[in-house]
Amino acid sequence: MNVLSGVPGVDFTVEDVRPEFPQEREITPLAGPPDATVRVPGSKSVTNRALIIAALADGDSRITNPLFADDSYWLMEALVRLGIDVVADGRHSEVHVKGRSGEIVASDVNLFVGNAGTVARFLPPMLALGTGPYTVDGVPRMRERPVADLVDAMRQLGAAVEYAGEEGRFPLTIVGGGIPGGEARVSGNKSSQFISGLLLAAPYATCRVTLLAEGRKEWPYVGITVALMREFGVGVDTARGRFAVAPTLYMARDYEVEPDASGASYFMAAAAVTGGRVRVPGLGSASTQGDLRFAGVLRDMGCKVEITPEYVEVQGPDQLRGVEVDMNAFSDTMITLSAIAPFAHGPTTIKNIAHTRLQETDRLSAVATELTRLGVETKTTQSSIHIIPNSIRPSAVETYGDHRIAMAFAVTGLVAPGVRIRDPGCVTKTFPGYFGLLETLR
Repeated sequence: MNVLSGVPGVDFTVEDVRPEFPQEREITPLAGPPDATVRVPGSKSVTNRALIIAALADGDSRITNPLFADDSYWLMEALVRLGIDVVADGRHSEVHVKGRSGEIVASDVNLFVGNAGTVARFLPPMLALGTGPYTVDGVPRMRERPVADLVDAMRQLGAAVEYAGEEGRFPLTIVGGGIPGGEARVSGNKSSQFISGLLLAAPYATCRVTLLAEGRKEWPYVGITVALMREFGVGVDTARGRFAVAPTLYMARDYEVEPDASGASYFMAAAAVTGGRVRVPGLGSASTQGDLRFAGVLRDMGCKVEITPEYVEVQGPDQLRGVEVDMNAFSDTMITLSAIAPFAHGPTTIKNIAHTRLQETDRLSAVATELTRLGVETKTTQSSIHIIPNSIRPSAVETYGDHRIAMAFAVTGLVAPGVRIRDPGCVTKTFPGYFGLLETLR
């Protein structure tokens, strides 16, 4: 029986789990530096990878501390529609998945994934294992986001996939019939999710799959994928710059999702910009999440940073200093840095982030526009932003439906009065309880 329990309502929809939000939310500055321990929700990146693997595994898996937000719910709904048993228990913060050993029993299914990039890029290779046909589509912005590199690589591996509309864009039609395997070149310049999606399904290809990843020097999110695959019993050969997987089965298990490093960045930034102290337990030196590197950027800005196996802690300085940093490998925290850069002594330059123009919105342009609205001078290129510190002018920040813009600029409002966040409800994409948790810093 397919069940999504722990959510209100008889029929599951994403709206069932969204709290009520006003159209605009004013952020009140903190009265003093916080001294807090903040428990952030489970990682989106880890949750969605674990759900895909558990659905393909042999046996029943229990995923504890998963993220319950729009992106993970879109994926859980998709899995249910594909005939996979999923029980989401919000009360005990766990999800039970009955794996089908790589079998997808449902066919002729249309899947809607909202604006969840991981879901949109992880599902097609998995769907290729079924009998098909399947379609994957999302919101209008998803139809603007790149997918051609994934489709090209799937075809190199013998998977039958077609464009249901415009060439190179969603929606996709996955014909199904299996993945023969072999070798494929796949570019990760626009998104490393293409590589991760292919790897997640690779154990169920007929023959060994070898991916020649092109385009970047580092693949921290692919590292999360490889680590999770190994946790579920599948080896990945990463020698000589290739990712190779032999035919095998994932083995079901209990798996605990670590806290989300991207979500933690806002609370680390809050400590940095106020001179306060924030500790995030459960996220530490053993983490595979590249976004934990943000703590190192804060150290360069003058913060005292402690990363142990059990937690990460940030103590802010009397005055932040500007930095120049390449954030290509952990760009989800680029907006967080941009939001506190106006309070630093000296300018901040963030480089090698051209791919952020292809995400939930054109993030590089959006950040520049909103900082200008707040009275901060910026200079941008196709792949960088230069931020010159200045006093913040009271204003309403447009969020463009992008959760990370809303969360990052809320941190700005913890210091500067008059900052208002429009469409604060967009945070439900990855962090529905964000504003409530931000209030605990008081």
